[in-house]
Amino acid sequence: MKVIGLNLDIIWKNKKSNFQLIEEQLNNQEADIFLLPEMFSTGFCMDASEVSDRNEESLEFLKKISKERKSAFCGSAPVEQGGNFYNRMFFVQPDSSVIFYDKRHLFSFSGEDKVYSPGKERVIVEYKGIRFLLQVCYDLRFPVFARNNNDYDAILYVANWPEKRVGAWEHLLKARAIENLSYVFGLNRIGTDGNDLFYKESSHCFFADGKEISQKNGNIVSAELNIEELKDFRNHFQFLNDRDDFSIQI
Repeated sequence: MKVIGLNLDIIWKNKKSNFQLIEEQLNNQEADIFLLPEMFSTGFCMDASEVSDRNEESLEFLKKISKERKSAFCGSAPVEQGGNFYNRMFFVQPDSSVIFYDKRHLFSFSGEDKVYSPGKERVIVEYKGIRFLLQVCYDLRFPVFARNNNDYDAILYVANWPEKRVGAWEHLLKARAIENLSYVFGLNRIGTDGNDLFYKESSHCFFADGKEISQKNGNIVSAELNIEELKDFRNHFQFLNDRDDFSIQI
């Protein structure tokens, strides 16, 4: 399975321009899954009442390009539902079916927890024989929530993780891959946002042994996920069998 992530310099609070930019930068790329950054349509913005989707603009865009390209698309956007705001990660398939995950761990350092509501479910989606755990940015710092209970094969992280803390991002991505014997694809944005925070190119995909397998070409980050190779690795190194039993209370 081929996964492509788009290193996107998100245009601040401008959905229409970001939709156009995404289509232009994807160009003629082909993949089974395309990843877009956290809040790909607006940037990581706390002005939720201003930028949140009320008419599913971001979701409808994902449905459109997913159908056109016959590929799944995954990324997060701010949405309003039932009087609450959510940082919602969508996984959209070419038949327009949608699975979503609401970001569980809200970034209190930026006040995200004062604006958005936390998700209440851990979400795994199976696509073309591979099981994906959906995660957003700050979730990366909480390994218990991402612990593999033999229920997924890969983690997809989408993020707005600034350069000043990018070392933690890169180390933790690799750690999640090693400790969970899973593929981990972390897609970060690039450029400078409306808060003057700079984001360097730092998107990566790691195999279960911590080896980086992603290839980079301009704004495109790609990786091939081989489920049989992963099964062979897990059968040889059966570390997950020795994990601690626990339950997560949300």
